[in-house]
Amino acid sequence: MERLAYQQLVSWKTSIRRKPLLLQGARQVGKSYLLESFGQKEFKNHHVFNFELDPRLARIFSQDLVPERILIELSLHIGKKIDPKSDLIIFDEIQECPRAITSLKYFCEKIPELALCCAGSLIGIKFSPEPFPVGKVEFLSLYPLNFEEFLLALDEHMLLELLPFALDTGMLPEMAHAKLWERLKEYFVVGGMPEVVSTYVSQRKDRAEAMRQARIIQDGLVGSYYKDFAKHSGRLNSIHIVSVFENVPMQLSRNIEGSVKRYKFKGAIPGKKSFAELQGPVTWLEKAGLLIKVKVCNRAELPIETFCKENQFKLFLFDIGLLGSMLALFPETVLHQDYGITKGYFAENFVAQEFVAAGNKQLYSWTERNSEIEYLSVIKGNIIPVEVKAGTRTRAKSLQQFLLKYKPDRAIKISSRPLRIQNEQVIQNVPLYLAGRIGALSG
Repeated sequence: MERLAYQQLVSWKTSIRRKPLLLQGARQVGKSYLLESFGQKEFKNHHVFNFELDPRLARIFSQDLVPERILIELSLHIGKKIDPKSDLIIFDEIQECPRAITSLKYFCEKIPELALCCAGSLIGIKFSPEPFPVGKVEFLSLYPLNFEEFLLALDEHMLLELLPFALDTGMLPEMAHAKLWERLKEYFVVGGMPEVVSTYVSQRKDRAEAMRQARIIQDGLVGSYYKDFAKHSGRLNSIHIVSVFENVPMQLSRNIEGSVKRYKFKGAIPGKKSFAELQGPVTWLEKAGLLIKVKVCNRAELPIETFCKENQFKLFLFDIGLLGSMLALFPETVLHQDYGITKGYFAENFVAQEFVAAGNKQLYSWTERNSEIEYLSVIKGNIIPVEVKAGTRTRAKSLQQFLLKYKPDRAIKISSRPLRIQNEQVIQNVPLYLAGRIGALSG
């Protein structure tokens, strides 16, 4: 399965200032598969050490963190000499051995020629008891497949080849728009978890059955996350984390009209109703990569962070397929677009995912008096309002209020309408499936 992050790994390999690389992301987003594929294609030999499958590996790091000795013992462990000048070492599930995380500092300093990649879930790495090797590690984040990666999995290369044309001309053929919209509705059901996508693609000749199988896997993935909560946070904390995790889709589904409202603390955990009481579980889930936080600002000026309050934000799920699973939405209702009130929050959740996958580390929305804009995008020092409309009716009073007050050079209106970019106009209409390309369209 092709991932866009692969080319970033290739660039890392050829860098003259290469450091150990940590590929991080939520569980089950394809980190191990990507690194092993990279090792097979780009190196003479690659060696995988999985700290979860083989707990004995931790003993190698318990004595000391001298990289030369560790390398010798790793070679003895697999019965094959590791060549630091030509081989790739993969430390998989590295969060299971905190000492191995610390050792990355010494591999960077003592054996800089060694290509060393690590994969770990954000849950374990963020809460490791060992000191982190700050400045000695490069980072690469992996998320669920974004929409373009989903098209790759479906072998829709012709549609993908049209996207550069669309960006250059500001237009897309009507037939291409229709097909992309159909694929987007499929993505709303399947989402981007690699195992789910793989299952769907392999059985897609019978689409109804493929979606049924996809939903079974999604339900299983949600269950596996619950087990992770207990493993990494303790019994009492895990109960609160589960409550918040389950509450986010429920709150999203209550947004009947307009944009998603800011997250409400009351009712998420029985007996708790303040930000201070929920801050721990919310932060835990955000750090684990399972929730996307969108801060709410009350002024659209730089620096945006100045106009945000710590207790005002929106929360979205990290994968839209799991969102449908947790809400028990039937795939057929999503496909036929007759699921009514879910359109708006599904669209906003999708945009949040695409923005994060495109490299936006922090997302913002805007609320001022009775006006609100779903997202603010900062591009080349300019604040660009991004309004999200699920249907074709795109009249928006809030956007007009924003334009009158802040007079941005460009504004984006995302909807189901076809792409129509006219450079002489401020407001540009962008179809929902191009949300990940907002940066290019706004330049």
